[in-house]
Amino acid sequence: MMIKENKQQKVYRILKGRIIEREYVPGQRIVIDQIAKELETSTIPVREAIRQLEAERLVVYKRNVGPVVAEVNESDYLDTVHVLALLEGFAASLAAKNFTQEKINRLRELNRLMEEALENFDVIQFSRLNSAFHQTISEACGNTYLLETIKHTVNRIDSIRGTGSTLYSKRVKESIEEHKEIIALLESKDEKGVEEFARQHKIKTAENFELRRKNLIETNTF
Repeated sequence: MMIKENKQQKVYRILKGRIIEREYVPGQRIVIDQIAKELETSTIPVREAIRQLEAERLVVYKRNVGPVVAEVNESDYLDTVHVLALLEGFAASLAAKNFTQEKINRLRELNRLMEEALENFDVIQFSRLNSAFHQTISEACGNTYLLETIKHTVNRIDSIRGTGSTLYSKRVKESIEEHKEIIALLESKDEKGVEEFARQHKIKTAENFELRRKNLIETNTF
């Protein structure tokens, strides 16, 4: 049964989705009255949603301007991914103890759909499936605080990077193959093996991002 959203939750969900998916770009002003009119609500739930987004560092207030989408911080992205690598690696090791065949099948199906999304160059779908893949593993860790911390860290990464941005890299094909290895390690209940592999899997994403960033800087220099 789906839980009904209140007005503030609805506005928050919509605004956050627009920020993460880069419909609202960094530095863009969020016009409260305009949002309220568009979503057919008062300005109160819009302001409450923006305060929540500000707490998550997705929105900042600028003097004489009002709320704007936070700027991208690339070094913050790299630091956050390294932290997430440790968290997801530990979660995978805990999940491996009691990971069911049903969940194994779920991971295989998600990975298959990711391959299809890559073939169709569906940026958003690929990213959502990738998130679902890792979330399926983390949710089986049995540690509520760890899971909450992972979700918060993932939100920070999405706000910095933007959903689907890594799809433009060759890294995604490697990622799909690495997912198959993670599945095999979970199926064999190799706790230490899956912890190390899952951690390196995430770190490689950060390394690839940094390499592409440096190449872009060098290209623009000449």
